[in-house]
Amino acid sequence: MQQAKAIILVSGGLDSATTLAIARQAGYRCYALSFDYGQRHVCELEAAQRVASTLGAVEHRRFTLDLAQFGGSALTDKNMDVPQSKSDGIPITYVPARNTVFLSIALAWAEVIGASDIFIGVNAVDYSGYPDCRPEYIQAYQRMANLATRAGVQGRTIQIHSPLIHLSKAMIIQRGSELGVDYGITISCYQPDAVGRACGHCEACQLRRDGFQQAGISDPTTYITY
Repeated sequence: MQQAKAIILVSGGLDSATTLAIARQAGYRCYALSFDYGQRHVCELEAAQRVASTLGAVEHRRFTLDLAQFGGSALTDKNMDVPQSKSDGIPITYVPARNTVFLSIALAWAEVIGASDIFIGVNAVDYSGYPDCRPEYIQAYQRMANLATRAGVQGRTIQIHSPLIHLSKAMIIQRGSELGVDYGITISCYQPDAVGRACGHCEACQLRRDGFQQAGISDPTTYITY
């Protein structure tokens, strides 16, 4: 029997690497999709390539679009500072409509290759308060996807999988370690240096470091200042 195809959103971070490993273990032929969207931490794309190759993606596409034209986020506007601590409410590292844009591109590719499954590594436990990481968002997007596509209208239901959405960062790291994910090849930092060393201070670094500590697993991250 031919393996089912799935699109996996792969950023180069530990969440998406774990998601790819989960999809592969479930028996899918995995098509990795990454985005060069004008992010300041563009070196994460090199990590995404390493993750896709190491974890056996059938194909890895890098899609280019420039969300930095709009700005509105510390991740796409270099005139805005990346915060060094967790903030109340939705932080300035939120990129407006990012997951909606990314899932729409994934949906288009899924239709072309005949995939009925899309995996995204969003998390609603240890996350930054982003509105597009919540379960109700994923559920709403899936409903829309099946209304808006030829596949959905013709009865080939599109399923959006978010296997990490109810897991803590420590639980994600434990799960990925069980699946053999090498977290040393991933990048989570919002402002790494040119060679990919993490700043050790931004919220993404804090969540990652705390996750390894809570999981009781050695942190393989190379930090600049930590």
